[in-house]
Amino acid sequence: MSAGEARLPGGVSQGGATRTSAKFFRLEHLRQLRGSEQVAAVCYRVRKSGIEFLLVQTRGGRWIFPKGNAEPGLTLAQAAALEAFEEAGVHGRIEEASFTRYVRRKKCLDAVFVESVVNVHLCEVMWLDPPQEAGRNPTWFSVEKAKRRLLEDRSTQFGAELVRVVDGAVSRILRARGAAALKG
Repeated sequence: MSAGEARLPGGVSQGGATRTSAKFFRLEHLRQLRGSEQVAAVCYRVRKSGIEFLLVQTRGGRWIFPKGNAEPGLTLAQAAALEAFEEAGVHGRIEEASFTRYVRRKKCLDAVFVESVVNVHLCEVMWLDPPQEAGRNPTWFSVEKAKRRLLEDRSTQFGAELVRVVDGAVSRILRARGAAALKG
């Protein structure tokens, strides 16, 4: 084994011989393999025309909520607010309690998939500054357009999870503000 590599469990000893079915990974990839707790900020505003959601683009061009890893020393809500600020330039009010979760499955190495739990927080946007991260293109979408963008270029299952998040956010916003206040 060379420096900078680690052997994951999987080689089985039989009569003093070890089968070489174990894969070797560079040490910097081990963190990716364990999965992590992540946070997302579902950023919204209410207009006369209805609720709008702020989505950002991934490096691959897909639309998503501002999202990232939970940060040591910060609550999950604080970490979500930080992601919204860095990726979309959001200044707003974030709910301390996560209103839902979803599972994100990502391919890390050749055929290795890692699942991460994403804790989702609502964030009412007060104003926007230019994002700190380049190429994120924060854009406002109506509820229906946000759902369509979140379904694009994704597996049916993951797209449905993201649509469920939008539906849950709309329900929560309507309950908090009162449905009548949003219609008039």
